[in-house]
Amino acid sequence: MDVVNDAANHPVESVPGQPSTASAHPKLSEIPHEAGRRSTTGSRLYPRVTSFRSRRGALTPNQQVAWERTWPVIGRDVANEPVDADAWFGRSAPLVIEIGCGTGTATAAMAKAEPHLNLIGIEVYQPGLAQLVCQIEREEIGNIRLLRGDAVDVLENMVAPESLTGVRVFFPDPWPKARHHKRRLLQAPTFALIASRLKPGGVLHVATDHADYAEHILAVGSAEPLLTGLNDTTGGDSAANRVTAPIGFERPVTKFEGKGLRAGSAINEFIWGKIDR
Repeated sequence: MDVVNDAANHPVESVPGQPSTASAHPKLSEIPHEAGRRSTTGSRLYPRVTSFRSRRGALTPNQQVAWERTWPVIGRDVANEPVDADAWFGRSAPLVIEIGCGTGTATAAMAKAEPHLNLIGIEVYQPGLAQLVCQIEREEIGNIRLLRGDAVDVLENMVAPESLTGVRVFFPDPWPKARHHKRRLLQAPTFALIASRLKPGGVLHVATDHADYAEHILAVGSAEPLLTGLNDTTGGDSAANRVTAPIGFERPVTKFEGKGLRAGSAINEFIWGKIDR
């Protein structure tokens, strides 16, 4: 995929003559407001510090307007209510979750490249989510929904077992100091949780530019008995498996990642599939 701009902070506006990317799914304006109704969860948005660093920031006026208009339709806070994806999206389609979608430039690019998939992004950082909400509204991207909260909480309480076709975790916080390694998201229990939520044949795609975390991810992921390697890094056949996998192996490169590549950072990609027991 092409490089996407992860630094832009555009106002919400209509784009004359721009074709809709939501032809395979309902337009945002066609989704009932009740479909996006969410619970007020208070501090539950930040239950722990193990998988993210909380960042604070105010929304711009344009982001605030877009948030108030569109978040009730496409967004929810973490809650105990299971997600009914078919009802929320207004269609039945394979469901993919992206953990830590940030400002969502990669999320939006993948959604437009894979209109046959329903995509849910999980993030705790409201300004980042607001930027993605603006892009979704501006470009009428109809196959993205957003959950605000801790990913483990979401997976445990809102996602049914064997309901996901794919899970993506791109550049999770590496917590580089040894005393903080326990805070890393991708530990053995999280791999087991993700595997339990994947359908047989479903795909887990992880990417990191941190060498030490990459070693940890490979070791822990390869030890999960419900997962088998699909790409060369995990001991699989990338060329063969990318043809048969239910989601694409391609990942858009953001400008931020591009800077790291030019500085010599190595990107490690890990792709596993859920075994059919």
